[in-house]
Amino acid sequence: MFASLRLHIFIYYFITVVGFVSLAYYFFSILNIQNIYLLGIVFICFAALSGVFISKLAIDPLKEYTTNLQNLSKETLHELNLPISTIKTNLQMLKKSLDDTKSLKRLARIESAADMLQERYNELDYMIKMQSREDVKEVFSLSELVEERIVFFSKIYPHFKFNFSGENLQITNDRKGVAKAIDNIVDNGVKYSQNSKVLDISIKNNSLFIQDYGLGMDEVELLQIFDNYYQSNANMQGFGIGLSMVKRFCDANAIELLFTSEFGSGTKVELKFKNI
Repeated sequence: MFASLRLHIFIYYFITVVGFVSLAYYFFSILNIQNIYLLGIVFICFAALSGVFISKLAIDPLKEYTTNLQNLSKETLHELNLPISTIKTNLQMLKKSLDDTKSLKRLARIESAADMLQERYNELDYMIKMQSREDVKEVFSLSELVEERIVFFSKIYPHFKFNFSGENLQITNDRKGVAKAIDNIVDNGVKYSQNSKVLDISIKNNSLFIQDYGLGMDEVELLQIFDNYYQSNANMQGFGIGLSMVKRFCDANAIELLFTSEFGSGTKVELKFKNI
């Protein structure tokens, strides 16, 4: 598709340039017109008309491609909802009918995997809404959201301890986006805490604080953490795009993102909500 689009744009651009040269030759050499203002108006009109056709040639196929992709994503997302709901419903029924420890542990692992699938479903739904420019802001309790995320991460990292304290803060913001920001920061805190199994989360003074006691960063690393694909430890899993996405989200939603870190002692992240 894109190779054909590139060829069409090149051909039309080539024809446009040839048209300009031909027009100039026709007016100056054939008609011998010397009125600069008249020639200027003619060339501006021709340039505007060419610009409209070139932009239409370039944008329309991309718009159609994006629309088809969004429709496919919505349809796929809708089809995913049923099997996920079926799995979770039947898991609850099985848990009520089983009582041996071994089977319950297996069900717990399946339930954890189903929860992760549900999270991916929610993220896809969120991304589609963002692409459609839908208003996703709502009033919610930040403390309840944090507790919800702690429950989720406790299933993934059962060896880790998440301490939470603080006030009950009501905010108006993008709930799913805030949850994704928290998830990225908490996940980084866990991954970079090889020598510690504790992460502290607190809410105070309209801010959310997430403190880990892991590797920490020096001043040079702190300047690079928002760069795409940057990772302070190349051996860690991931693509290094989490914090850059968090930064863009915070900038777009009136959240100040602050990092303080000391090499070898851990990192403290503050999300300061400006518009409550």
